[in-house]
Amino acid sequence: MMTAAPRPTGVHRVLPYIRIMRVDHWFKNVFVLPGIVVALSSQESIEWSSLLRNFIIGMAAVCLIASSNYVINEVLDAPFDLHHPIKKNRPVPSGLVNVKIAYVEWIALMVIGLGLGALVSVPLTLSLAGLWIAGCAYNIPPVRTKDVPYLDVLTESINNPLRMLVGWYMVPQSPVPPVSLLISYWMIGCFFMGLKRFAEYRDMADQREEQVRYRKSFAVYTEQRLLVSIMFYAASAMLFFGAFVQRYRIELILSFPLVALIMAIYFKLAFQSSSPVEHPEKLYKERGLMTAVISCSALMVVLLFVNIPALVDMFPMSAWNR
Repeated sequence: MMTAAPRPTGVHRVLPYIRIMRVDHWFKNVFVLPGIVVALSSQESIEWSSLLRNFIIGMAAVCLIASSNYVINEVLDAPFDLHHPIKKNRPVPSGLVNVKIAYVEWIALMVIGLGLGALVSVPLTLSLAGLWIAGCAYNIPPVRTKDVPYLDVLTESINNPLRMLVGWYMVPQSPVPPVSLLISYWMIGCFFMGLKRFAEYRDMADQREEQVRYRKSFAVYTEQRLLVSIMFYAASAMLFFGAFVQRYRIELILSFPLVALIMAIYFKLAFQSSSPVEHPEKLYKERGLMTAVISCSALMVVLLFVNIPALVDMFPMSAWNR
């Protein structure tokens, strides 16, 4: 049962409902930006005023949809969070939130988010709807893929390509994005999420009963199984990224070493006790990782817009065009 807490008064009664929106996690919507940049690189002319309008409205919409998913996650995870040494202090398991009001908050955030998306375009609204539905599948029984080994990582990480689509459709008159890029983006998300699971598993390894009560998938997962799956996600991500690069933008091949460096640093972080990988919202404190991410992002932006004919000669596409 959830522990009782003194009834708060005034503004303190509202704060728990803001906390379960996880506003500090909105930074994850940075995964929208690559969709915008790649879409821009594929167009000859841009309506900048329309793009700015779409960006402001679209970012507000995706943040609200994400918060709607966080709210339902907080509510439905509360009985399990009681078995986690840190998460048991969240607002819902602490008894600071009226669950009925939280359900209203969940739906209201979704309605407002989709309403904002409709001001931009139908494809963007559908992408937002997909993001919300993925959150429902991940959290709500009887589906609740969060409890199913491997499927938990795959469904949680589908948010990556969905966020990319949101960014893509912020750019006016964008064509359908390459499937290879979307799959690569999905798999790199699986790589990060798999490492989060791995770090959580290691931190609770000496509390086996509590570990399984907290996350049902841990009844099946082992360190070996998690590491094997992480290897699969990493290989898939880079193979599909390579397919995209070869077909659409060979200049991006120069970013491969930095991409690999980011993945290696993230992998190493997962082995730390109380790893920052378990709390992605705090990763900005990891200077080495942030330096690699910023450097790689800047290089990729340049490579999307600068042509290097020598690379085209080095990696001919004749085999693709037969």
